[in-house]
Amino acid sequence: MLSEPTYLPARMVASEIEAHFKQHQQEAKRNAGGNVASAPDNHIIEAVIDITFWASMRREEGHSPNISLALLQPSQSDKPLMFGEQLRLTPQNLIKLAPAVEQPGIHLGVWPDGDDLFIWGTTHSVPALCFVLEVIEPGLLVIKHRRVDGFGKYVNVAVLQGDQIKVLDENTMGIADCPALIKSLQSMPLPTYMGESFSVLVQLAASMRLHKRGGLVFIVPSGSEKWRDSIVQPVKYPVEPPYTAINDLMLRKASAADKLEWRESLLEAIDLIGGFTAVDGATIITDKYDLLAFGAKAARAEHSHPVGEIIMTEPVADGRARRVHPAQNGGSRHLAAAQFVSDQHDAIALVASQDGQFTVFAWSPQVGIVHAHRIDVLLL
Repeated sequence: MLSEPTYLPARMVASEIEAHFKQHQQEAKRNAGGNVASAPDNHIIEAVIDITFWASMRREEGHSPNISLALLQPSQSDKPLMFGEQLRLTPQNLIKLAPAVEQPGIHLGVWPDGDDLFIWGTTHSVPALCFVLEVIEPGLLVIKHRRVDGFGKYVNVAVLQGDQIKVLDENTMGIADCPALIKSLQSMPLPTYMGESFSVLVQLAASMRLHKRGGLVFIVPSGSEKWRDSIVQPVKYPVEPPYTAINDLMLRKASAADKLEWRESLLEAIDLIGGFTAVDGATIITDKYDLLAFGAKAARAEHSHPVGEIIMTEPVADGRARRVHPAQNGGSRHLAAAQFVSDQHDAIALVASQDGQFTVFAWSPQVGIVHAHRIDVLLL
């Protein structure tokens, strides 16, 4: 029998997560059909979060577990690996299985049988909008699901860290009371404004976070040289001619036969640029994803003024916009990003911190100030 959860946030967030999955799964079945996961009930969500949280806080032979659980039946998976006997979903069993499933893309398959939850095996494939719970580090859990089109990074639904609960607000990105800022978000490369289509910049953001060295990217208009006014000349590492592989792939529509190869080529091109963001300085790409330079040093444009204040937001329910000095948002990369966008209103800046924070900077003409939107909760 499922026991009462002892991790209180599991109970606090379960109903909200259940509503999210039921709404989106119903919409997907109406619009797309196909293999769409079944929505889990809140008591199942509650139990899975509770058990996984306590497993994440334990160590086996000095190692903390990195686990991904998917709520689905074996029949909903493509070529699942089935255990000879189902294992009860318990912290002890999760700890014991963790070393075998630490590689990215492997999920432990979990499904209720009678009045209890069981691990039936592992899978690499899950249906669209399948409930997935990932342990990032001790006490840090992310609830997410696969996109309807199946391509690109999973969509995060909620992030739980200890007693902190962050439910993502995909409609207003946490600033329902700031219509002017909602308009400014439309110029940012954010998942909520991209539908279910694959997002190059979101994937680039994930690649930047992966190398854990931090990074700074300036996205500038194609065909414009105005950005050079805010970069120390000469540029240390120019790319000549520009690296256009991403744009070339995006322009070439893949047929059904070579779709997998096309996707792999696109991910490789994105990861290549993501690697250059680890080099000290800014990586400069166009709004068509062409790589122009890396290792560039940002400088305040002539006749511009230092940025003294920015707007800070985060895409979580009940979020509130704050006016802060850019130094309160982070270190030198954040200051450089805020200044660059303040001088180059048609540019966007992406900043990855070594601690995993990720912020998108854009100019908001509605409020006449740089808008910094922290999106690391979308990328975990």
